[in-house]
Amino acid sequence: GLFLAMHYTSDTSTAFSSVTHICRDVNYGWIIRYMHANGASMFFICLYMHVGRGLYYGSYTFLETWNIGVILLLMVMATAFH
Repeated sequence: GLFLAMHYTSDTSTAFSSVTHICRDVNYGWIIRYMHANGASMFFICLYMHVGRGLYYGSYTFLETWNIGVILLLMVMATAFH
């Protein structure tokens, strides 16, 4: 993520150009971009599996622990999709 952030601009008029720049001009930029996307997908799959495991084993009965986990999940999602 840090290597991509060094070359990415979030301005709406130049965002697509910066992604093109990363894929074409940066050494191994295309593989960094794809590894970042696949790693993020795998991270969220692991998070959802962890929540599913908690539902299966009834961990939601521990309200304080479950609520902290839900807050952490929402914070991770807000950070990732901001």
